[in-house]
Amino acid sequence: MSSAPSTDTVLPADPLQKLAAPEVQRQAARTAQDAFARVFRLSIEASDQERAEGVTALCEAMRNWARAGEGEDARALRLAMLVAGADQWGLAWSQAFGLTAIPALSELLGALRTGLDAQAESRFLQQFEALTAAEANAIDFKVELRRGIHLALWHSSIASENRDEALRLAGQLGSLLLALVGNMPGAGWRLVADALAHIQIRCLSEGLAAEGVAQEATQALFASLARELPAPQRDVVMAHAAQAVVAWQRANRPSDTVH
Repeated sequence: MSSAPSTDTVLPADPLQKLAAPEVQRQAARTAQDAFARVFRLSIEASDQERAEGVTALCEAMRNWARAGEGEDARALRLAMLVAGADQWGLAWSQAFGLTAIPALSELLGALRTGLDAQAESRFLQQFEALTAAEANAIDFKVELRRGIHLALWHSSIASENRDEALRLAGQLGSLLLALVGNMPGAGWRLVADALAHIQIRCLSEGLAAEGVAQEATQALFASLARELPAPQRDVVMAHAAQAVVAWQRANRPSDTVH
């Protein structure tokens, strides 16, 4: 994302970077996203035995990634990010699609903590709480995680051939973005700007939402945010989203050929 417009929106340094570098944080978010996608498919497609085997294999792979951290606190933070990330995906999907349960996800989240001794459990809980203790904590993880959730909901919206469903999902995404601004006063606007920029970039690069229901749902999302966001936040969100899109266009513009 582009840089903050003024010093009052600059977040303090991320104190968790000493345990998980930004790329590790982003990898945690992507791993949680992939894990959720797999357990979601297991929940709706697999038999009980297949689901149990799939969850076991996925849990072991995620534990191995967490164990690769350097030091006990770093390993605990890695595990905390995986659990928090998968849980947030489950919450967003449950709210958007009215799901009462995602069995494989519940089993995975429980399995990831099974077998931790008292000290490891204490370290895990400490790092899990640290994720929400301050907005700047693991901010790269939060940005990558929310970007994945927001883009997935938008894709679900524009993929729907039913107008009411497409608009409902766009409205659900809008509600998530507005909630971020309230829950994260310092960083929330950044996540909203990031979502809007990436939606526009996908539209430009892949020709998405160019017509019909998909276009209407996308326009409704942008219009609702422009209407519901307080004016100062709306202006900075729209400005930064536009700057990010322009930067992307410049970076992807064919170089002039010198003859």
